[in-house]
Amino acid sequence: MKLLTINTHSLIEDNYGQKLEAFVKVLSEETPDIIALQEANQSQEAEIVPESNLAGYCPCKKTAVIRQDNHVYNTVRLLRKCGVNYYWTWLPLKCGYGKYDEGIAVMSREPIAETNTLLVSNTDDYSNWKTRRLLGISTVSNPDEWFYSVHFGWWDDEQEPFEMQWKKTDAYMKKHHTVWLMGDFNNPAQIQDEGYDMIRKSGWHDSYTDAKNKDNGITVKGVIDGWRNKISSSEGMRIDHIWSGRKEKIRSCRVVFNGKEYPVISDHYGVMIEYERTGL
Repeated sequence: MKLLTINTHSLIEDNYGQKLEAFVKVLSEETPDIIALQEANQSQEAEIVPESNLAGYCPCKKTAVIRQDNHVYNTVRLLRKCGVNYYWTWLPLKCGYGKYDEGIAVMSREPIAETNTLLVSNTDDYSNWKTRRLLGISTVSNPDEWFYSVHFGWWDDEQEPFEMQWKKTDAYMKKHHTVWLMGDFNNPAQIQDEGYDMIRKSGWHDSYTDAKNKDNGITVKGVIDGWRNKISSSEGMRIDHIWSGRKEKIRSCRVVFNGKEYPVISDHYGVMIEYERTGL
């Protein structure tokens, strides 16, 4: 099995059209089994896509509306032109930059059996950028294995501390037999006694540390928005992770879309792992 996660930054990126094409080209070659996306946006004023055009779409929220420039919709649409089909779901979380529906998504090569969402922030206000939810799917062939796209808050946020969001997440995920958390955790691995160590001490397994083959793991070069007043790093941060609820056989973990392995398409790089799926 091959999993990929990336905070796409999507419509906010300069030269977005070119980066979308580059993203689709890599996906058509690598064909990850599961893809978790964060900051997968759409313009709030764009035209609505008719339901008949939403190939492979599995709604996770009845009121969610897919618009013409939705990042996931266009990724899937362009992949189909390449002969690669994905099933997908998308959850709008909040208003971003005053004009976007900012969302998270999960794409799957296999049909989606079920979707699930979990509010982990205190706030549930669409106009508040600190609203945080997780979005998960299971597949028809393996309904007991769940894959969640996540985008957490910061460790030291007074209103929405990571510790609180993580405790909600950890308690809830115990209901699943097998579960993966994939995404932007907003907690660098190199900072001790904060979010990363809290996850590890909760009994979760970092696919990067467990991988037989891996690179340096850096997913953010230097310091980006949200971190400029919190951290000083010239070498970058390992802030995007794929965690599993139990020990798995991870063959490899590599950073992609970093300019070395595939073009840079976002202010985050992606993480791709390959693991041996055992009996569930």
